[in-house]
Amino acid sequence: MLRRDDPLTEHAERPIPVLEAVAGCVPPRVVSNDDLPAHWDTNDTWVRRRTGIGTRHWAEEGTSTGDLALAAAEAVLAKCETRSVDLVLVTTSTPDHPIPAMAPALAAKLGLAGVAAFDVSAVCTGFVYGLATASGMIASGIARRVLLVAADVYSTLIGPDDRSAGVVFGDGAGAVVLRAGERGEPGEVLGFDLGSDGTEHDLITVPGGGARDRAEPGRYGEPDRHFRMSGREVYQHAITRMTESSLAVLKSAGWTTADVDRLVAHQANARILSLVGSRLSIPDEKVVGNIERVGNTGAASIPLALADAVARQEIHAGERVLLTAFGGGLTWGSAVLVWPEAD
Repeated sequence: MLRRDDPLTEHAERPIPVLEAVAGCVPPRVVSNDDLPAHWDTNDTWVRRRTGIGTRHWAEEGTSTGDLALAAAEAVLAKCETRSVDLVLVTTSTPDHPIPAMAPALAAKLGLAGVAAFDVSAVCTGFVYGLATASGMIASGIARRVLLVAADVYSTLIGPDDRSAGVVFGDGAGAVVLRAGERGEPGEVLGFDLGSDGTEHDLITVPGGGARDRAEPGRYGEPDRHFRMSGREVYQHAITRMTESSLAVLKSAGWTTADVDRLVAHQANARILSLVGSRLSIPDEKVVGNIERVGNTGAASIPLALADAVARQEIHAGERVLLTAFGGGLTWGSAVLVWPEAD
């Protein structure tokens, strides 16, 4: 149960959020560029040149966001000394149902019934927003251990004729466990920068299917229930916002770009990743990415990239890590941490 056992005072040492473990999962169905619908009139060379993506994973019929979230959560809890947590957070843009939130059901399936559980919605920035929420709960003393799961099944949102979005998005889930720790220990989460610009909310959207749809009968049709993105505008916003946010969080932590050992950005597009790294003067060999194999997995992209980097031994204990993301809303955010001894 979520509680605050000991009131904090200005003299008390605040608990430090520490990353304990990370894991991810993707559905087994692999869709190569050659497997994409024939009427999209595309090919492997075309897709790779524009996005850097070679394959993506799409959920089979009957597999939902909740199924992937459960698999990722089980995987990360298996890496921890205890399954006990005080809070379960889920971040997604493709929930199983409009109501209720996904987190309580996930907690129950994990045998964690009774703990606090709620969802965080920030589209592709969801993991960074969720990480900030989890860290705040720990720093305030409200929770000692938090399970954060980011999951999306974007294949269910793509219109049948939408080639531009269809070639980009894949399905997947990633999860982390954070715990209260001490300042200076490996895994310490050092800071965040978060932002939004709602005046541009229509650049990334699913117009129909919500309360506005029901409030204005006849305005929205079936095509409005599919994902829409203004690619050119989003491309520029993503590069600018992730670069600016990264610089802001680095400054708050007392780091420079030269201090960064690994940059893990939202896996939106290979060209975006390269340009953000270039603008931050972070060389390509320090940029972590798995977009070529899994595509853009929405909120799951950063924890999936982290889990993949751990599995490939591309990230090591003690390295200074910069996370940055951009998504619908518009939203953006960045975080800095020191990598732990993670399996």
